[in-house]
Amino acid sequence: MKKIFLFALLLFGRCGFSQSNSALLQKILRNSGDSTLQAVMAAPEKFQLQLIYTQIDRDEDNQPAFTTHYLGVDSNLYFYPASTVKMPAAFLALEKLNELRIQGLDAETPMFTGKGQAPQTDVRADTSATQGLPSVAHYIKKIFLVSDNDAYNRLYEFLGQAYLNEKLQEKGYTRSRIIHRLSAPGYDAESNRYTNPVTFSAPGNRLLYHQGEVYSAFESPLQLKQEVRGLGYMDGEGQIVPAPFDFRDKNYVGLQELHDMLQAVLFPEAVPAHRRFNLRPADYQFLRKYMSMLPRESDSPAYPQYSDWDSYVKFFLFGDSKAGIPGHIRIFNKVGDAYGFLTDVAYVVDDENKVEFMVAANIHVNANQVYNDGVYEYDTIGFPVLAQIGRILYQYELERERQYEPVFPER
Repeated sequence: MKKIFLFALLLFGRCGFSQSNSALLQKILRNSGDSTLQAVMAAPEKFQLQLIYTQIDRDEDNQPAFTTHYLGVDSNLYFYPASTVKMPAAFLALEKLNELRIQGLDAETPMFTGKGQAPQTDVRADTSATQGLPSVAHYIKKIFLVSDNDAYNRLYEFLGQAYLNEKLQEKGYTRSRIIHRLSAPGYDAESNRYTNPVTFSAPGNRLLYHQGEVYSAFESPLQLKQEVRGLGYMDGEGQIVPAPFDFRDKNYVGLQELHDMLQAVLFPEAVPAHRRFNLRPADYQFLRKYMSMLPRESDSPAYPQYSDWDSYVKFFLFGDSKAGIPGHIRIFNKVGDAYGFLTDVAYVVDDENKVEFMVAANIHVNANQVYNDGVYEYDTIGFPVLAQIGRILYQYELERERQYEPVFPER
């Protein structure tokens, strides 16, 4: 039976799916009157906008039911997920700690990263942490507060490439491959298979767990459209190469997968058991806290440089402005932006007006079709469109009738 299940996962991973466009989404977006959004919707081949909108309705016991609407969603179409891969890495890092079942080992335990072969680097201290030491918990804070790349890289190294991907596939998240570090010079596809030795130590330098350097032989079964794309790319020496850019050795996580992973953490009881992450109640509470926290609200780590930029990693509703986010609105999310791709996957809550919904979107804004040159239409198209989509859906939710108002936990 297990072999049949795994075969089905691989077959689904190869075949993928596309969703029918929602008449409701098309109507409310087109009625917005926003000219930039209309231009994007009118050119699906160019901008490749994918959008998932999930309505949440509570019953008399406050239990949620979900109704999902789609626009342009195609799990066979490649997009670069950028920093959104940090979200499953954070979830699985907590799961791995729980599954080790070592007394005294938890997310706050100091985690020291060694180095095996070049170009690996080590980590022995973290001056942004209260105790000056790195830990899984502190890395996760950095990931959700400001999308720190090194924090993700250290969790990737703790997990190992094979463990990370096989865990996701076992849970049914088959439209994914996470196979490299981010913004880490010197690594190629082969060196990303090797992950650093990692040690967790208790006070007094008492060893709790040691994991040596690991090599992964993981091979992704994914076969996606437009993994080789564009007219050119900038190489490592700053020269434009007039040839398509090859994404086949790059990360990928489908938009539906990202949406479902977020749902599995925020609404675990509404998700089949096999698709949940092995997390403790304290893990859920920790993740929810930092997924919605703004940089200015954090003391450890502290980010004074973002004290007036609430939307630094919140693209929906507020991503086109540095205006402050009202205190009654919380956004639990993870964003990504690179190579002209913008992605956000979010759960939006308004305590005051009793509104909640989920939304995930990806857009491609690279008019010159040259990758890695830093010339993308983020500010003129990408951020404004995602922010406007968020505002349109939020306004629709404000006016949408509900039989029962949601009751949110105190924070």
